[in-house]
Amino acid sequence: MSSYAFSRRLDAGGKIRVSFEFFPPKTDDMERRLRDTLRRLAPLEPSFVSVTYGAGGSTRERSLHTVRHIVEETHLDAAAHLTCVDADRSSVDAVIREYAAMGVKRFVALRGDPTEGVGAAYRPHPDGYTNGAELTAALSRHGDFDISVSAYPEKHPESPDFATEIEMLKRKVDNGATRAITQFFFDNDVYERYVERVRRAGIYIPIVPGILPVQNFRQMVRFAGSCGAHVPAWLAERFHGLEDDPETHRLVAAAVAAEQVLDLMERGVYDFHFYTMNRADLVFAICHMIGIRPVRASMQSAAA
Repeated sequence: MSSYAFSRRLDAGGKIRVSFEFFPPKTDDMERRLRDTLRRLAPLEPSFVSVTYGAGGSTRERSLHTVRHIVEETHLDAAAHLTCVDADRSSVDAVIREYAAMGVKRFVALRGDPTEGVGAAYRPHPDGYTNGAELTAALSRHGDFDISVSAYPEKHPESPDFATEIEMLKRKVDNGATRAITQFFFDNDVYERYVERVRRAGIYIPIVPGILPVQNFRQMVRFAGSCGAHVPAWLAERFHGLEDDPETHRLVAAAVAAEQVLDLMERGVYDFHFYTMNRADLVFAICHMIGIRPVRASMQSAAA
């Protein structure tokens, strides 16, 4: 998309909205890096930021600590992830109440991956919530929350077909889901076909594309293989030969993600959720390339 077309589309009423995902840090050094990342990205005024939650509450205290820091020490709107894995209903309900008491109004409701890792058989807790739809219903019973749920443009690896996939999304919407955030993908045609399927099924909540800036191509390929995300040949070619050239790798990663977002905007999409991996550099660069500027800097420039 040309800069002229980009400006024309924004003038026509399109407003870009972004949100960022983080994970709770394990060490003091990782915590310092996350806080630096939050300071760097906060001036971009995201719609919200989310914090992941480990299987069976394995990161419960660290997740709560990270969300509390965001709520109490930043102006950002925090969304807390919740999963069903290895937890009974009373335990999950207690976590919901704890977040609510903290002032959290947003949640990301997920079934979650098995404790053994992606690819292992999922076994619901005998006294727990079975899936994301049941967890969404539980959140709705506890309060008037903004609830994001997951969506899979290339189908969840455990879904037998798209009909089953979309029926599960419909159950989540019926139980109170506000929006769906997709698994990362690299082929925008795949996303567009998925949204068409969803709309034909009578589902009209926003389907927000999840964008993954490629911090490490080899790691991304391994993760994509486990979660059913296709890695196109053209993408592999972009990163070929950059294993020992991190600076060029970062430049290519920023360009690839910005191209993807700009193409989605050309298709009428304006909401984007970035999987940051707790790093600010690529996400900040991509946001800059799609026209998002730090709010304080923009205000100072206008005043001058």
